Amino acid sequence: MKKDIILCGVGGQGILSIATVIGEAATAAGLYLKQAEVHGMSQRGGDVESDLRLSTEPVFSDLIPKGEADLIISMEPMESLRYLQYLSPEGIVITSSKPLVNIPDYPSEVTLSGLFSQVPQLCRLDIEEVAIKAGNPRGANMVLLGMAAEHLNILRPGQLRDAIRVIFSPKGDAVVESNLKAFDLGLESNK
Repeated sequence: MKKDIILCGVGGQGILSIATVIGEAATAAGLYLKQAEVHGMSQRGGDVESDLRLSTEPVFSDLIPKGEADLIISMEPMESLRYLQYLSPEGIVITSSKPLVNIPDYPSEVTLSGLFSQVPQLCRLDIEEVAIKAGNPRGANMVLLGMAAEHLNILRPGQLRDAIRVIFSPKGDAVVESNLKAFDLGLESNK
């Protein structure tokens, strides 16, 4: 079994934290893992992208070929559209519905909706709003991971929850619990 995942967003949104949690869960599960990251101008609100390749068999390249990504998981809607050429015909886009308008000619909501109407399998949610409801405004990335959890297939939600505990435990129990709550709300959003 194999799962190719593209994580993308804008610097500071928590993309690399998602990658770290998935990587921890994959390692604990004994899966093969390859990861490549592009940070761009992440310190200045530029794009951040990470290819994650998880498999029960050895993986020889850390880059996902065009047309082969099973999932695009994106903190920012326009960033998810940037990587559509990598999505397989059966692939799924899981993205925030709320844009981070960081350029003067950012497309309108009508334009974005039109572009997303061409994506066969799409999950969109205002993850920031859900994170605020969870009492964790900085936990939008964990809401997004929760949305994606059921689509990963190679990892179970419980394995991701365990990885969240491991990754965030140095920050204390309150941070762990708030991130787990954000994750669970994202997971429930698909039901």
